Amino acid sequence: MQTRKKYIFLTFLASWLLLFFFGGDQLRRFAFFSGKKAEARRNWPLWTDRSVLKSFAEPEELQSNVDPSLPSPRERRAARLSVYKNSRCRMETCFDFSRCEKHGFKVFTYPRERDQPLSESYSKILTSIERSRYYTPNPEEACLFILSIDTLDRDHLSGQYVRNVDEKIRGFPLWNGGRNHLIFNLYSGTWPNYTEDLGFDIGQAILAKASFYTENFRPGFDISIPLFPKDHPQRGGERGWLYQDSIPPKKKYLLVFKGKRYLTGIGSGTRNALHHIHNGKDIVSLTTCKHGKDWEKHKDTRCDKDNVDYEKFDYQELLHNSTFCIVPRGRRLGSFRFLEALKAACIPVLLSDGWELPFAEAIDWGKAAVVGNERLLLQIPSAVRCIHPERVLAFQQQTQFLWDAYFSSVDKIVHTTLEIIKDRLHPHHSRSRFLWNTLPGGLLALPDFSTHLGDFPFYYLQHGSSPSEKFTAFIRAVSPAGSLSQPILRLIQAVSGSQYCAQILVLWSCEKPPPPSGKWPQTTVPLTIIQGRGKLSDRFFPYAAIQTDAVLSLDEHTSLSTSEVDFAFVVWRSFPERIVGFPTQSHFWDPEQRRWGYTSKWTNEISIVLTAAAFYHRYYHSLFTEYLPAGLRELVDSLAACEDILMNVLVAAVTKLPPIKVTQRKQHKETVAQQVGCKDGDAGTPPPPPRIGERSPSPPRSPPAKVKGTAAGGRRFSQRQDCLHQLVDWFGYMPLVSSQLRLDPVLFKDQVSVLRKKYPRLEKP
Repeated sequence: MQTRKKYIFLTFLASWLLLFFFGGDQLRRFAFFSGKKAEARRNWPLWTDRSVLKSFAEPEELQSNVDPSLPSPRERRAARLSVYKNSRCRMETCFDFSRCEKHGFKVFTYPRERDQPLSESYSKILTSIERSRYYTPNPEEACLFILSIDTLDRDHLSGQYVRNVDEKIRGFPLWNGGRNHLIFNLYSGTWPNYTEDLGFDIGQAILAKASFYTENFRPGFDISIPLFPKDHPQRGGERGWLYQDSIPPKKKYLLVFKGKRYLTGIGSGTRNALHHIHNGKDIVSLTTCKHGKDWEKHKDTRCDKDNVDYEKFDYQELLHNSTFCIVPRGRRLGSFRFLEALKAACIPVLLSDGWELPFAEAIDWGKAAVVGNERLLLQIPSAVRCIHPERVLAFQQQTQFLWDAYFSSVDKIVHTTLEIIKDRLHPHHSRSRFLWNTLPGGLLALPDFSTHLGDFPFYYLQHGSSPSEKFTAFIRAVSPAGSLSQPILRLIQAVSGSQYCAQILVLWSCEKPPPPSGKWPQTTVPLTIIQGRGKLSDRFFPYAAIQTDAVLSLDEHTSLSTSEVDFAFVVWRSFPERIVGFPTQSHFWDPEQRRWGYTSKWTNEISIVLTAAAFYHRYYHSLFTEYLPAGLRELVDSLAACEDILMNVLVAAVTKLPPIKVTQRKQHKETVAQQVGCKDGDAGTPPPPPRIGERSPSPPRSPPAKVKGTAAGGRRFSQRQDCLHQLVDWFGYMPLVSSQLRLDPVLFKDQVSVLRKKYPRLEKP
C-alpha cells in the first residue's frame, strides 16, 4: 500500500515539473501568476501599424471598437422609455374601436389656434385630411383625432420646435391619454445623438413617423412614413421619370451617390466609407465635407480632393443616368434621397441598418429596393451586378408604381396612412398585400366594394378570368310632364334586343312620378324603374340592382342600334378597365389662357367618351361615390354636363389610359336636357378649390370652334369648360390621356358583300 502511494506521488510530481518546464514561460504572462492584473498582449502587429498593414481608416478611428458618437445601449433604452412609455401598445389595447362603429372611420382635426404657427408641411397634412372623404367637423362622430399642434420637427434647436407640448395636450378634453389620436413626426432628437425623443409624452397615440427605428416601432400600431421636403406638392405631384420605351434597363452608370459626408457624429461611419467603392467609371460615389459652419475645423486629409471631385458631376444627371442609387443613412435613418431615387426610377440601395421602411406593413419593398447592410458596403457593387436585367426592369417599374401610388404628393402619403389604419379596424375585410403592390394600388382598390380580385376591372389577367358575359343598361330619364318620349322607347327596344343585355334600369330623375308600368314597352329582359334624388351624380351611384360587371350608361335621347351595342360590348370585354363608347370629346392646352380647355370639335384625338352612350365597369360607380370627396360630387350637381367629364377624369387617373371609341352609325348630337317638371340639381355652387400649379403644357392644339346653337347649348359648353378647369385644380394635374384609336369591326366599310360581315347594320344609313 505504501509503495502504491509512493508511485502516485512521484507521478503527480513529475507531471507538475513537465508542465512548469514546457509551459512556464506562457503561464508567467498571466496576471494571476505575476500577482498583478495586466492586459494580455497579442503577438501579432497592431492594426494601426501602417508599415505592416495599410488601413482604409485613420489610426485614431481604430483605437476604439465603439463609435463614441453612438449612444450606449443604456442611453438608447432610457431615451426609448422616455418617449414610448406605452411601448406595448397595440390596436387591441390602446385604441377604442367603439368610436368607429356608429359613424365609421371619420377623422377630426383640432381647431387651429391663431397664435400657434404651423410649418408649411404640417399645414399640407391638415389640408389633406380636411379634403379627404374621411374628414368630419364634428368630434362626436370622429374615430381618429389629429392635433393642430405642429409636431413634425421635434429638434429643440430648430426654429419650428414647439415648446410646452405636454402642457398643451393635457388641456385638451379630447386627448384622453392619446387614445385614438394620430401624431405625425418627421424629425426627432437633436445633436449629437439624434435619439427619437419627441420632447413630450405621446401616451397611447399612434405615431406616424419618419426615420423610424425598428427597436422603437410598435408593429401593427405605429406607421413609418417617408421623409419628405417642405416643397413636396400638396396633391397630384410630378410623374416618375421612367417613360414607356424611353430608356433601357441598363444606363450609363451602375451605382451612384452624391451627398454630404459627416466628419464626426452619428451617421458619419457609413458615409465616410463610401469612397472605397468609387471607380470613376460605372460606379460614382462622391461626398463633400463642405457643409455646416465648422467643417474646416474638422476636415480630414480627404476633404479637399473630395470637394473637387464633387463638383465634377451634376446630381440630377446622375439620377437620370444611373440604374442603382445608394441611399445611406444621414444623421437620422431616413433621408430625402429615398423619394428622389423612387421618382427617378433609380433603384434604391438602402444602407440604413434598423430603419423601418415606409408603409412596410403594406408595401413589399423587396420588389422595388435593395436592402443592404452598412457593414457590408464593399459587397454592394458585386451584389447589384448580379441582378438580371429583367429583374432590374421589374424593379424600375415598381419604383414608378410606388412613387405614383403612395409618395408623389402629401395627399397620397397622408391618405395611405389613414387607409392602413382603417384596414386595421376590420382585418377580415382589409386589402391584401397583392392589392397594395399591384396597379392601380391600395388607395384605388376599395375593400368596401370587394376583397375578391375577380370583382375588380384591373386583375382579370392576373386572376385568369374574364368579365361577365352580360351587361346592365342604365338609362337616365328626364322627360317632362311624366310622359315617355319617342327616343327613349326606341332606345329601350334596341338595347333589349341585344343578346348580351341582362336587364334595363331606368333612373327616373323627374320630380313627377314615372308613367305606370303599362305605358312602358314590353321587353324580353327585366325593366326596372329607380326613383332618383334629382341630382346629376345619381347616375353613378352604386345601386344594388346592378349585378353585372358591365354597365351601359345611356341618356334617353341617345340613338343606338342593337348592332352598335353588341359590338361595343364585345370591345369592352377586351378592355374592361377602360371606358368604351360612342360620342367623344377632347381636351387641349390653351397657351394664351395658360389653362386646359375642352372642345367638342371633331379632331384626330379623343380623351373623353361621354357617358350618354358608354360601357364601363360597375366598380367605377363605387369609386365615384365612395372614393371621391363630397366636394367633387357637389361640383357635379351644380354644373350641368360635368358628371361625365368627372367620370372620365376618374377612370384616367386610375388606369393612366385613354378611353376607346368604337364605330358609330350616326353622329351623336348632344341635346340639352329640358328642365320643365324636372330638377337636375339642387345643390348650390361650391366655392372653387384652391388653384394648384398645372403640368407643363403639351404641344399646343388649335382652340375649339365657337359653339353654334341655342343659348342653352352655349351655357352647357361653358359649364363643361369650367368643370374641366376645376377638376384639374382639384386633382393637381391633368389626368386625361389622349388617343387616336378607334375600333371598327373587321371588314367595316370594305368593298365586300354585307353578307360576309358580322355587323352589317352598322353600315346602313
